[in-house]
Order: sequence, then C-alpha cells, then structure tokens
Amino acid sequence: MKLLISNIKTLVQVDTEARKWVAGTDMAKLNCIDDAYLLIEGERITDFGKMEDIPDFDEKEGFDCVEEYDATGRMVFPSFCDSHTHLVYAGSREIEYSDKIKGLSYEEIAKRGGGILNSAKLMHEATEEELYESALERIQEIIGLGTGAVEIKSGYGLTLADELKMLRVIKRLKKTTPLTIKASFLGAHAVPAEYKGRQAEYVDMVINEMIPMVAAEDLADYIDVFCDKGFFTVEETDRILNAGMKHGMRAKIHANELDYSGGIQVGVKYNALSVDHLEFVGDAEIEALKGSETMPTVLPGAAFFLNMVCSPVRKMMNAGLPVALASDFNPGSSPSGNMKFIMSLACINYKMLPQEAINATTLNSAYAMGVEDELGSIAKGKIANVYITKEIPSIEYMPYAYGSNLIDVVILRGKVL
Repeated sequence: MKLLISNIKTLVQVDTEARKWVAGTDMAKLNCIDDAYLLIEGERITDFGKMEDIPDFDEKEGFDCVEEYDATGRMVFPSFCDSHTHLVYAGSREIEYSDKIKGLSYEEIAKRGGGILNSAKLMHEATEEELYESALERIQEIIGLGTGAVEIKSGYGLTLADELKMLRVIKRLKKTTPLTIKASFLGAHAVPAEYKGRQAEYVDMVINEMIPMVAAEDLADYIDVFCDKGFFTVEETDRILNAGMKHGMRAKIHANELDYSGGIQVGVKYNALSVDHLEFVGDAEIEALKGSETMPTVLPGAAFFLNMVCSPVRKMMNAGLPVALASDFNPGSSPSGNMKFIMSLACINYKMLPQEAINATTLNSAYAMGVEDELGSIAKGKIANVYITKEIPSIEYMPYAYGSNLIDVVILRGKVL
C-alpha cells in the first residue's frame, strides 16, 4: 500500500543527504519545504517535494493503490525520538511529590528510602504481566503525543531477578508495539538498602552476575550508570562500563545532574552514545565532549519537576556541540513523556529557539538512541514515522502553544494509527 500526503503546508526536518546530527549554530537551521507532498510505500519514505513538482501517480505503473491524505493547512513533522526514559515502572510516587513541595531535596528523599529505592520495592512486588500492561498504557499515551521511538531503561529492579524482569518487559514491548524501542541496562541506578555500606559488593554483583545474564538473554542494547554525587563513583562507573562493553553493550551515562561528577569525562572515555541530565557542565566538560561521538542530552522535564538549575545549553551550542532533548519519563522526577512539552520547556527555560528544540527532539535525539540512520528526519529510505498537525500558523506555534495538543494524525511504520 502506498500513502500520499498532499498539500502539506510545511514539511519539516527534510534531509536530502545523510546527517548523523545537527551541531552548534546549525541547530538554529531547519530544512523545510512549503506546499509539499510526502509519499510512503510500505514502512518507508520514498519521495517528497513541492506540490508543483509532484509526479502524476495516476499514470505511473504500480501506483493503482495509492491512498491520498489531504493535509491542507497542516504541517508534517518526523515523530519525536525520546532517547531517555524509565517508563517501565510499578506505581507512582506522588507522596514524594508532596515532600518536594515541602522542601526536601532529591538526596534527602533518597536517604529516607524514597526515590529509586521506593520504585525498586514496588517493582519487586509487581508481576511481569502487571508491568507490561501498565507500560503499554504509557506507550500508547506517548504515541498519541507524537513519539515514534523511545529508549527505555531498567534500574528499578536492583536485583538480578527484578532487573531481568524489567528488561523482559521492554523486550516484549519491542515486539508488540509499533514504536522503535531501545533497551538500556541500568543495574547501577542506586545501591539497594541491603547493600548500604557495602557499595563495592553491589558493583561486583552488577559486573559479575547481572551483566553476563543480561547479555546471555540479549536483553539490552546499552549499558548505563548513574554516575553522580551520592550514587556511583567515576571508578565504579569505569568498571561497569568496561564490563558492559565487553558484552556488546555501548555506554550511556546519567551524569552531572547533582554536581560536577566526572561522569561526562568517563562517558567520553568509553565512547558513550550519550551523556544525560548535564545540569552541571563547565569548560572542562565541554572540552571533553568536543570532537567526541558522544551526544550531550538534556532532560528539561526533570529539571522543571525538581526545580533544579538548567543545563547551560547555549554555552554548549556556542562551543559547537550538538544537543539532544529527552523526557526522562519516570515516576519520581519527570512523570511525563510529552515531548512537545519538552520542546516548550527548552524554549522557555533554556532559551532555545523553536528550530533548535525541533532539531534536538528529532535528529539529535535519534542519534542519542542509535537510530539516526532510520529515524529523526524526513528522508528517502527512512522509516515513515511522522505526524500531521492540526491547522497551525507556523513551526514556532508548536512549542509556543505549550498546553495544546496540536497533533491530529500519527503515522508509524507507514500505518495511520
């Protein structure tokens, strides 16, 4: 079946040549075609251009089964790629939300057994089927909000059995949903309560027991560590990443959310696909990222929800770096997977231009989860993950109307959902 979207007001994020990311001042540039068409055959984009140049499909051989969708007055965007989430979890943490309002810090809540350890307790009590069903609801929600690809982390298990349980749920979601999904093993998300004072022993268990079993079942694409103040040290992170990479898992890092942790530097050392959070980034961190293959990834939802300092995004872009944005969808610090709202936060709190925010949530975030060859832009041969907006006046209106649902039609893998 072939799908022709015609009379598109603006076709956004168009690529005629392969790009892995957009960096520096180029992030303010967005390739678009006004008064455009887009042709999808099967799962792939096969053609696009201006309406005045549209081929006569009625006369082309094999084009007798073209379904046409008239997008007059509306725009077509590539679907969001959300490169950092924890959306497989059991139960919410709104009580901690009240604690935050009362003034308790992230670290104080964690020390009381809240935070990640609270989610680990709930995870242990949940069945695999319960986890799958609740995660499926969140998947369906983010699909409706324009997301076409998502990375999902483990890390609420903190035991071998529960980490494997989480990763098996993610694997099932890969097989049963139209989303492109990548899995990250995050056994080093926190130190379990029973290992308090014995952190080195827990690190040894992650390396010697968890990683080999995760690899044996082929459950993770990436290995992740929470390298930050009060969590895992640079030395421990180094050991865990080294072990994960020996088992075929590329590094991704939680870094510099709470302080200057050294997490960015150890991520670059191991050619991490991305380093994420990045509230604390100085000249040394920027220098480490220059010339690397590591994508700096900022999580505006977490900083907003926790009322934290904002990452110096402008400084990074001025230094010529690319920047990606992701939702950090999780029950404790960012309970939303709405990437359109993430764009709005980027513009409001980080002073990113709408064009920069779009680049950061599409092509750059596709790179941050290793799918830039397939997703993140409108390009011939890429997977047809796009959405059609409602009638809107401009590209800038997408992040400007921060509370409005402007997505009218979602197309994933060439199918209208």
